[in-house]
Order: sequence, then C-alpha cells, then structure tokens
Amino acid sequence: MVAVPGMLAAVLAMPQRTLFGIVAAVAAVAFGFIAKVLNTPSRVYDREANTVGREYDAWTSEGILEYYWGEHIHLGWYGEKERKGPFYGGRDFIEAKYTFIDKMLEFSQTKTPAKVLDVGCGIGGTSRYIAKRFPEASVTGISISPEQIKRATALAAERNIPNAKFELCDALDMKYPDNSFDLVWACESGEHMPDKEQYVKEMTRVLKPGGRIVVATWCQREEGDKPFTPAERKTLDYLYGEWTHPYFISIDEYGRIMDRTNKLAEITTDDWAVETIPAWRHSVWVGVWDPWPVVKRPYLWWKVIRDAWCLEVMHRAFTNGLMEYGMMTATKKA
Repeated sequence: MVAVPGMLAAVLAMPQRTLFGIVAAVAAVAFGFIAKVLNTPSRVYDREANTVGREYDAWTSEGILEYYWGEHIHLGWYGEKERKGPFYGGRDFIEAKYTFIDKMLEFSQTKTPAKVLDVGCGIGGTSRYIAKRFPEASVTGISISPEQIKRATALAAERNIPNAKFELCDALDMKYPDNSFDLVWACESGEHMPDKEQYVKEMTRVLKPGGRIVVATWCQREEGDKPFTPAERKTLDYLYGEWTHPYFISIDEYGRIMDRTNKLAEITTDDWAVETIPAWRHSVWVGVWDPWPVVKRPYLWWKVIRDAWCLEVMHRAFTNGLMEYGMMTATKKA
C-alpha cells in the first residue's frame, strides 16, 4: 500500500502538462456534476403539500429575501438608460419596484378605489403602498403563507397603516362575497396557480361591476405554429420545478381566459419584458455588493447559490423570448 506522502510525491513528479491535464479533467467532472445538480429542479410544485406556502414561509423567516428585495417580492421597472449592469445607470434595485407599482397602477386605469384586494400579497409591500396612496381605501392582502401574513401585519402596524389588513386565503377559493372590491390587483402570483382559469374567474367574481382587475405575471411565449424545442421545454421544466410553479401560460392565453369569463370588457394585454429584465441580474449584483448577510449564514449558502442560478436562467429565458412579462387589465361589465 502506497503511503499518502508517497502518492503526493508521485503526483508532483509528473510532467507539468500531465498534471495540468489531470487537474483540468477533475475540474471539468466537478463542474459538470455541480451544473447537473443546479439544473435539476429541487422545489417541484405540490398543492397538497402547499409547497408554495412552505417556500415563502422559509424565505420570509430567513429574512434574506426581504433584506435584498425589500418589502416588494416582484421585479422592478427600468427606463431605457437603466438597463445595463452592473450599475444600471445608478438605479436603486428597490426603488425600481416602487416605479413598477406606479406603472402598474397607471396601466390598471383605476381612479380612486374604495376597496382593494391584493392577490398574493407577499409581505404586504404593495398593499401598504396602495393603502398610503389611497388613504380612504380599505386594502386587503391575501397569501397562503402564514409567515408572510404575520410579517405583513407586523409591518402595517409598525408603519401605522391601519387601512391595510392581511388574511390567509386561497386565491382559487376566496371567502369574499361576489362584487366586493373596486380594484383586484395580482402581481406575480399567477405563476404559482395550478388552475389559471379558476384564478381569473375568482378574481372576476369578487370584482364589483365597473371595477378594475390588473394582473402582472411571468408568462411563456405562445407556441402557435412554433412548438417549443427540446431545449426550450427543458428550460421551462426547470423554471416550473425550481421555484414551485405548476406551469406558465402565454399572455394571449390570459387574454382568452379573461374573455371567456363573459364578464370582463376592455381587456388589454402587454409585454413588459424589456422594462423588467434588468431586475433578474440586478438582484444578483446587490448581493455581490453586499454579501455579508449571506456570508455569515453558511447554512444558506447552497440555497442562495441555487437561487442565483435560477435568476440567471430566468434572465436568459426572458432575454431570448422564451418567457414574457404579462400585463393584463380589464373592467367588469355592469
């Protein structure tokens, strides 16, 4: 049996080219293994297990997502001169989210709503923002994550925003009566819905006649006469499974679903991919500039690496047109 020092000496005695070749081969195998693991979805959607609520409970209690993304767990809006990293024209990552809300409010064509429902409210950042924007309004935010509701409620009390409240509620089976809200707002919650048709129907049901519905959600492109390639299907399967999404649909399909309700009019759709794409890599750069919250918690390193990898895959999917940023708004018929 060769002693370890003897083996080391034998390795060091190898010709330099041979040694470099071995090192390169080992590195290539290691990189290939890591890439395979990273490209294998780890948080596949399971409604019965409430994987969506469970993951958001974890993200909320860990605090990392709130630290970097602020109180708004959605993408930001970037002007033409703010879309190039790593500095994004001086654009603040969190401020871009407030701009997104203002743009989404403008897109919604809402005026002065008296009752607002925020479907998939996260930790309530948008609900509180709208409540402050319309101080006479009553704003209700819903989520299936108990930790999010707890945190949202605490922040509303801390910020002294009494007209914003938060409730644990399934968006596909809401407890509210028909015709309850003037504005139904859904920002980046549709991705997690296992039944997009029911998602739109329920939001339409609780919307008052003459009220406005506005939805912002990640979408995949319309297949039409251009079926997904095997590579595209592989990317989509990864994006479904890594962040517990059941599936995505196209912007056009959302428009068709809205039309099929027979209760919505003035249906308008748009794609905001160009304005929101920078947020994917910007969210990684803010961690690069300020890594300490992650560095001091080694137990989160692998999860953060996985999330950063997924952010990059998202960036590329939106950049190459596989993914689109869907915006939909309509009014409920009288």
